[in-house]
Amino acid sequence: MLLRLIVICVLLSLLCASPVYPQLHGQDKIDSLLKELPRQKEDTNKVKLLNNLSFGYCSINSEEGIIYGQQGLELASKLGSEFLIANASSCLGMNYWYKSDYQKALENYLKAMKIFEKIGSKAGINFIAGNIGNVYGQEGNYPKALEYYFISLKAAEEIGDKGSIAYVNGNIATVYFYESDFPLALEYYMKSLKSNEEIGDKSGTATSTGNIGNVYAKENNYPKALEYYFKALKLHEEEGYKHGIASVSGNIGTVYNLQQNYRQALFWHLKGLQMAEAIGGKFSEAIALCNIGEDYIGIVTHPPDKAKMTIAQEPHATPYHSDLVIPKGRATLLHKAVEYLDKAVVVSKEAGDIDNLQTSYRALSTADSLLGDYKAALNAFMLHTRYRDSVFSKENARKIMQQQMKYKYEKVQDSLALVNAKKDDAAAMKLQRQRSYTFLGVGGVLALAVFSFFMFRNNKLLGNEKERSDELLLNILPSEVARELKEKGTSQARHYDNVTVLFTDFVNFTQASESMGAQNLIDELHTCFKKFDEISEKYNIEKIKTIGDAYLAVAGLPAADPHHAENIVNAAQDIVAFMDDRLAKMGTERTFQVRVGIHSGSVVAGIVGVKKFAYDIWGDTVNTAARMEQNSEAGKINISQTTYELVKDKFACEYRGEVEAKGKGVMKMYYLTTGATS
Repeated sequence: MLLRLIVICVLLSLLCASPVYPQLHGQDKIDSLLKELPRQKEDTNKVKLLNNLSFGYCSINSEEGIIYGQQGLELASKLGSEFLIANASSCLGMNYWYKSDYQKALENYLKAMKIFEKIGSKAGINFIAGNIGNVYGQEGNYPKALEYYFISLKAAEEIGDKGSIAYVNGNIATVYFYESDFPLALEYYMKSLKSNEEIGDKSGTATSTGNIGNVYAKENNYPKALEYYFKALKLHEEEGYKHGIASVSGNIGTVYNLQQNYRQALFWHLKGLQMAEAIGGKFSEAIALCNIGEDYIGIVTHPPDKAKMTIAQEPHATPYHSDLVIPKGRATLLHKAVEYLDKAVVVSKEAGDIDNLQTSYRALSTADSLLGDYKAALNAFMLHTRYRDSVFSKENARKIMQQQMKYKYEKVQDSLALVNAKKDDAAAMKLQRQRSYTFLGVGGVLALAVFSFFMFRNNKLLGNEKERSDELLLNILPSEVARELKEKGTSQARHYDNVTVLFTDFVNFTQASESMGAQNLIDELHTCFKKFDEISEKYNIEKIKTIGDAYLAVAGLPAADPHHAENIVNAAQDIVAFMDDRLAKMGTERTFQVRVGIHSGSVVAGIVGVKKFAYDIWGDTVNTAARMEQNSEAGKINISQTTYELVKDKFACEYRGEVEAKGKGVMKMYYLTTGATS
């Protein structure tokens, strides 16, 4: 079941504490500034007023904000005031930000940043560096976002601005959260929480507290997640902040759902829905409606040992009492699920939330199927597939394209620079020798010979370096992707319908690592993964990456392969045989036991990052393959029903029955037995 945490932090909030601009709010304030404008002389006061208008308009009418910002910039330039030029550029940057023109926003921010650094304005650096980090964060360039957030943080610490310190620490934490670096995310959210508590910012404290809950939820530490969510909820209620109440209530419900406590989940999702409707938040409302529908399905498919018709009071939630009665009867519950999911579809369309739309259709398909309406179930599932593919092919491709890299060989660039430098030297030498040898009567021939020698040697050097760079690139990327990068400078993300994904993991890795020592551990990992690479190459399989002691590979991309499932299964058998043989020879104290999971389906594949870029795959197929591995055993290969249907005629399989897979529900699984049936 796909459930999403509604993250209440605002990574890309623009209004960090700033001594440079007054806090302008509303049309009334703008109107008062407009009345003052005709009375102003062409001086610094008029620049400030124009900048204030630009700043005030940024979240109301960015087109107007840009007009006043440009007027302010022109007048500030005439007056020669660098400080006001920086202010005007900052205001223009914010207006372009609200227009989603991130390139122009960045250009103006960087212009302001350069001036603030020149005049030594720490407050300006703090403000602008944070906004530059916001732009890079929005574009998915997290390394650059962190670079500027840390610049902003340093400036805030130097001027002792605890409000900005809290804000920037929160942004840094959120970048780490999105990168799934949860220990660092927790560290910086804790710093943000501490600063907010020190300055008595209850709203900031609530946000930081809720974000800490998000980290714990992502780490599956549900008791800790609930502890911080309930603290955040109490603070939001004391502030009367309905948006926060809606978000945190939804998060609490999601945690209960993940724990399969669907009755508690229903209570909190209903509370979140009530708040979302009160504030008119269509996005939050759509998610809450979908979650409520999934809660009703969960109540049907996972009935408690002792059915309770009322929601039990949660110990953390002392202010709450509920007389919510859950209807009796399987069909009644499923019809309630359909009712809420139908509403979720409508509101998701209104909000433009395609991700929640495909999730709602998938849940509708489940509910209709459980009701025995298979025609409606099939229709809902087809719509789920359509919108799911839209999410992968458009949204993920967009994000990947935002981070596209130009194809550059650093080594080749160095060589080209060397060639150009030596060309210049050779040309100068040629001229000098031509003069000398003309006087002697033999200059031209020798000069040409010297120049040709340099060109021959440098062209050879360039060719050698290009070969090395090509080899390196092909070692990182599939050949088709590498070729596309060389020809176009970019690589388009692609959707592949028929692939098979393999996950391996070492069962006794932790115990073995304690007894092996660091160097022996690395050596053994290298030996095993090197063999896995050889096996992958043997069966035309694309290795994607290693993740700690896990190994991820896929067959069927970038070139289609009708034997993708068969090739993966053969590779898996070779991997298990290799590890079993190695284990028999070396023992558990010097090597590992391996377990394997396999699933077939569709994925999106492409390049992420600019530096240390990587070819990666995404999609539910990858997640399901990981669940197959997690539910496997040492020395065994666990495959899904989908893969089984593809290989059952060629390999002997043992049906395991329906197994509960974390986050996926009950799934049919099979153990692959050694060898093939034919």
